[in-house]
Amino acid sequence: MRRLPHENVATVLVDPGALVDLELDLMRQDLRLWPVSTAPICADGPRAAFQIRRTLLMRHRGEWDLAEDWVPVWIGFGPRWQRGADPLPWAAHRALWDTLEAWGPHVRFHKRLGGVRRFPLPSETA
Repeated sequence: MRRLPHENVATVLVDPGALVDLELDLMRQDLRLWPVSTAPICADGPRAAFQIRRTLLMRHRGEWDLAEDWVPVWIGFGPRWQRGADPLPWAAHRALWDTLEAWGPHVRFHKRLGGVRRFPLPSETA
C-alpha cells in the first residue's frame, strides 16, 4: 500500500497576540505557518481548529488552560528543506524546535510531527 503525499507539520497552539510576529520569524527560515481554521485543506476549518484545540487542552488536564483561546496552527517546511521523497534533514527539525522554544511563553506544542494533506501553494509568476 502506498502512502498518499502529505506535509510533515507540527501542531501548535499560538497566542493570538504573537501570531503575526511568530509567522514572520518562521518565514525567515522557510517554515510555513497555517492557521487550521483557514487552512485550504480543511473543509470545515473552524470546526477542525476547535477540535484540535480541545484535544490538546484536554490532554494536558489543566496545564495548558491559559491557551484555551489560542490559535491552533500547523507549521510545515518550505522548499529549502524538501529533499523529494527523502526524510526531512535534522537541521529542519532543529530550526523548527529551536524557534518554537524561543517563543515559549506564546506557544504550546509537542516535539513531534504529524502528517496532513499537501497544502496548495500559489504558483509564482514570471
